[in-house]
Amino acid sequence: MPYFVYIVECFDNTLYCGSTNDLEKRVSNHNSKKSGARYTRSRQPVVLKYFEKFETKSEAMKREYVIKQLSRQKKIALLDKLI
Repeated sequence: MPYFVYIVECFDNTLYCGSTNDLEKRVSNHNSKKSGARYTRSRQPVVLKYFEKFETKSEAMKREYVIKQLSRQKKIALLDKLI
């Protein structure tokens, strides 16, 4: 089962990074008042801006940690590479 690291952009233009094994469901959860992350609940709607796919949960979590350590400017640069 693949795992994903993702970045969503919240309604207030902040970025949220997370990991999951069901990307579509997780983004949907972020747009739900009940099952989304606490951070995104008050910043809806969120839009998926970036994701990477990994073979193992461990790989995904390591990458998530690296991305979370980046400054906002570097996260935006990561997003811009896709355009």
